[in-house]
Amino acid sequence: MATPRTTYVLVDGENIDATLGNSILGRRPRPEERPRWDRLLHFARDEWGQPAAGLFFLAANSDLPMSFVQALLAMGYRPIPLSGAPGQKVVDIAIQRTLDELRRREADLMLVSNDGDFVEALDHPFEGRRVGVVGFVEFRNGALGQLVDRGVEFFDLEYDVEAFTAQLPRVRIIPIDEFDPAAFL
Repeated sequence: MATPRTTYVLVDGENIDATLGNSILGRRPRPEERPRWDRLLHFARDEWGQPAAGLFFLAANSDLPMSFVQALLAMGYRPIPLSGAPGQKVVDIAIQRTLDELRRREADLMLVSNDGDFVEALDHPFEGRRVGVVGFVEFRNGALGQLVDRGVEFFDLEYDVEAFTAQLPRVRIIPIDEFDPAAFL
C-alpha cells in the first residue's frame, strides 16, 4: 500500500503576527487572541485527508523564544528560527527556498501568509499537487488572489480554519448565506 502524500504547512509567523497585531487589533495580541496553531495542522489534515507537517518560520536574530519554540514542538511543528543581516527578510528567504524544494517533491502545500512576496513562487505550477494559501482574506495581497486561476485554494485563518478561541474584531464582506443578524445585535 502506498504511503499517503504529505501536506507541508509553511507558517510565515512574522506576517501573520504583524497582520493580527497591526491591521486587525491595532495592538499586541493578548494570549487568547493568538491563533491556536494546533488547529491549523488539524485543519490541513482534515481538509485534504492526508498527513500534515508544520514548518513554523520565525526571525530570531539574537533571542530564541524558548517557551514558544517548546509549544510549537509540542503541537507537532518544526520551528525554524532564522537570523541574518539587518534588514534581510530571513523568513521570506527561507520560505522561498522551501517552496523551491517542495516543487521537486511529491507533496502538497499550504502557505500561511498574506504576503505578496510569494506570488511569483506560487505562480509556477506545482503539477498534480494541491496548493493552498491561509491567511486573513481582507488583508491578503491582491496578487495572491489572482492565483485562483492556477488552482490555488484559499482559506481564512479565523473563519475556515477556526484557529481562534475569541472572535476577532474584523470587518469583512459577508456572503449572504453566512449572514447572521444575531451577531450584530
